[in-house]
Amino acid sequence: MDILSMTAVSLGAAIKKKEVTVREAVEAALDRIGEKEKEYHCFVTVDREGALGKADEVQKKINEGELTGPLAGVPVAIKDNMCTEGLLTTCSSKILGNFIPTFSSEAVRNLQKAGAVILGKTNMDEFAMGSTTETSAFGVTKNPWNPEHVPGGSSGGSAAAVAAGECFYALGSDTGGSIRQPASFCGVVGLKPTYGTVSRYGLIAYGSSLDQIGPLCKDVTDCAAIMEIIASHDPKDSTSVERKDLDFTSALVDDVKGMRIGIPRDYFGEGLDGEVKKAVLAAAKALEEKGAIVEEFDLSLVEYAIPTYYTIAAAEASSNLERFDGIKYGYRTKDYEGLHNMYKKTRSEGFGAEVKRRIMLGSFVLSSGYYDAYYLKALRVKALIKEAFDQAFSNYDVILGPVAPTTAPKLGESLLDPIKMYLGDIYTISVNLAGLPGLSIPCGLDEKGLPIGLQLIGDCFSEKKLIRAAYAYEQARGAFGRKEGK
Repeated sequence: MDILSMTAVSLGAAIKKKEVTVREAVEAALDRIGEKEKEYHCFVTVDREGALGKADEVQKKINEGELTGPLAGVPVAIKDNMCTEGLLTTCSSKILGNFIPTFSSEAVRNLQKAGAVILGKTNMDEFAMGSTTETSAFGVTKNPWNPEHVPGGSSGGSAAAVAAGECFYALGSDTGGSIRQPASFCGVVGLKPTYGTVSRYGLIAYGSSLDQIGPLCKDVTDCAAIMEIIASHDPKDSTSVERKDLDFTSALVDDVKGMRIGIPRDYFGEGLDGEVKKAVLAAAKALEEKGAIVEEFDLSLVEYAIPTYYTIAAAEASSNLERFDGIKYGYRTKDYEGLHNMYKKTRSEGFGAEVKRRIMLGSFVLSSGYYDAYYLKALRVKALIKEAFDQAFSNYDVILGPVAPTTAPKLGESLLDPIKMYLGDIYTISVNLAGLPGLSIPCGLDEKGLPIGLQLIGDCFSEKKLIRAAYAYEQARGAFGRKEGK
């Protein structure tokens, strides 16, 4: 039995039937990490000892009937911006290079309660600021489909780990596409839930009004099962929403008859790669052949999404990152004269170039004389973008489009031109600005053999419609996965 080729749900079922032990599953993943990690660098921290110890503990609870969930005993990887009690949590930044939290994030706690075994913490763009996982202070992650290319970002380590078979599923976070875009580049499924569905408690903040935790996994069934575990109301998070409709696996039906799917013309104009366009429209055709009603429409304000997003996200980042000062936790410069010099040197040495760029941009738009001209104006445009989506969802169940304008770029290309990197987020950031759910599912390969992602966007709290449409498309598409040796 090839354990590593199994999905998270199928492995969970095999563990329940005693066909595989939890220790065997954990050892298989750790062996793969040992074999591939030098090439791909998906992890910042691998907790081999902790994972093996937890495997035996979870196995005992499964045997005694205490753990009965579908993912009990299945090994998982966690993006390194979610606090894990007793386990290094760095945000892939030098400034948190020695930070060991005394508590775990709520999403991680929910997984542990369900019997998940944490393998380690995955690499990411520093403080989730980037689209390629190249801004990490601990080195770049490479795309398992082709190591000369980026895995996307900022959850590139989580997406690459799933694609490389180094874990069975992973958690990522999405501020402007950071789950969906790496899922697209690495040929896996990624879901950014409706804002407030998964608690942000213990997630080290980048943009508090935009951040949301979600799964990266092998297929849509895994996605639904993971969401049922991590989605919960949490009084420790003031933005957490109490929802009754959390039975996401009930949406795993191969039926889209009568589902209204809108394709925004604005998403298929200049800048979209021809191969990406062809694959995404072919996916739309496949859904139409299954009985969905597919129509084109105009979704206004798309061109304003990027300046709006980077104004708001940078402003919130500037505010959130004030806490990293060398006093309370994390890195502190060795040589300094007085308090102010210590602050300056600690932050100058501790933060990377992209983080500094966004802190400066955020501090500028929040400064006296510019607050009204930039930040308040961005908030007004954000409200208009939400209105445009509300109008669209009065006519359609789901919006369909590409995840990114191209497939994964080569390593080094994006960092040479930060503006080009920012423009690569054009199809994903509106979803965060409007607090909507968005799902990425592989829909083909380009001529270089790199995955292409299809994005499905839903109205607030309509994850089930996305799961249903994605599952139906997955059934039509058939198996999709990286073949070893590619």
